[in-house]
Amino acid sequence: MATKAEKSLSKISFVTQKAPVDERGRALYAVARSILRALVDQIPVSGLTVLNTDRADVTLRQLAYVARLQRDKGMRGDGFEWAVHEAIQGTEPTVVEPLVTAMKRASPRGFKYLHRPESLLFGYERAKYLGFLEAVIVNASDEAVILPDTRGRPPAFDNWVRLAAIGEAAEPQLGARLRKIWRTDLFVSDQERHRHLAVTIKSNKEQLESGPGLRIGVVPEHKDLPAGVTKQRSKAGDSLWVVALPDPHGFMGLYNDAYAAVGEAITTLGRHDRGNYWQKPTPMAHKIQEQLEKYADVKVSEIEWALNEAAQQDLTDVESRLLSVDAPDWLHLGQPDREAISLAARPSFIKLD
Repeated sequence: MATKAEKSLSKISFVTQKAPVDERGRALYAVARSILRALVDQIPVSGLTVLNTDRADVTLRQLAYVARLQRDKGMRGDGFEWAVHEAIQGTEPTVVEPLVTAMKRASPRGFKYLHRPESLLFGYERAKYLGFLEAVIVNASDEAVILPDTRGRPPAFDNWVRLAAIGEAAEPQLGARLRKIWRTDLFVSDQERHRHLAVTIKSNKEQLESGPGLRIGVVPEHKDLPAGVTKQRSKAGDSLWVVALPDPHGFMGLYNDAYAAVGEAITTLGRHDRGNYWQKPTPMAHKIQEQLEKYADVKVSEIEWALNEAAQQDLTDVESRLLSVDAPDWLHLGQPDREAISLAARPSFIKLD
C-alpha cells in the first residue's frame, strides 16, 4: 500500500524535441506521402471500377496498375500541389517564408502580423467528391472573405467558392473581380482563417496563368525566374505575386527526388516501361523506393500513415519524473502501449541517414 508521501507524488511525462525538424530524410518521407496522396486522389471513377474497390482501400500495387506517370504529365503537377499544401501545414521554412512575404505584399494591411499561414486545398476538379466542397467552406471561418486585387468590399468566401467549384463555366457568374478564381489550387490565410488569397500552383513556370481573383503563384525556380518573390504581369495586364521555390538545393530538390523514388516504385510494381534513364532517385531516396516496393499489397492509406510517422521519427523524447503535485488525470501522459497485438503487418520505414 502506497504511503502518504508516495500518494502526493505524480508521475509526469515531459516531451522534448531532440532533433531538428528540417532533416532531409524526414522531409523526403513527408513529400513522398504527399505524392502518394495526389496519385490516389487522381484515380478516376472508371479506374476504381476496374479495381473493384473504394478509393480508401486501394493498395500500392493496384495504384501502380492504373497510374500512368509517363503518359499523364498532370500527375507530377498534382503531386507538387499536394506537397506545397502539406509543406505549408507542416511549416516547412523553404515554402512558408517566401509565401508569407508574398502574402504580406499582396495584402499589407490584412497580413501585417502574419507569421504562420494556413492552407485550404481546393481545385474545382475535387468539388465533385462528396463532402469535399462543404469541408473547404467549414474549415474557413464563418466570416471568411476572399481578397481580390481591387478596392471595395471583399466577397464572401462561401458564396463565391461554391460558384468557382463549377469550373470555367462559372466565369460569367463570377464577375470581373473573380473571373479566374476557379483556377485556384489553394486558399491561404492567417490562423484565424478570415482573409483568404487565391493561389495557383504549377510545376512548370511556363504554364503559370494569372487572372482576376488569383493573387499568388507558386512555381519552381526557372532560368528566367530566380528563387524568391517577384511581381509578374501578364500580357492582359493582370498581376500576380510569384513565389519561385529554390531548385535544386531547396524544396524543389526534395520534391524531384521524392517523385523519382515514388515513380520508380510505381513503374516496377505496375510493370510499366521505364522512362528516361537519367531520372533516378538519389541513394537516400532509393531507400524509400525499395521500402515502398516491399509493401505492394498494403493499402496506400496505411503507407501514408507510416510515411507520416517516419517523417517524425526520433523527433521527440519522453522523460517521466515523479513530481510532488496533486496532478489531475489528464496530465498523466503515459508511455505508448508497446504490447498491443498487431492483427496485420503494418508498414514501417527506416530512418534515412
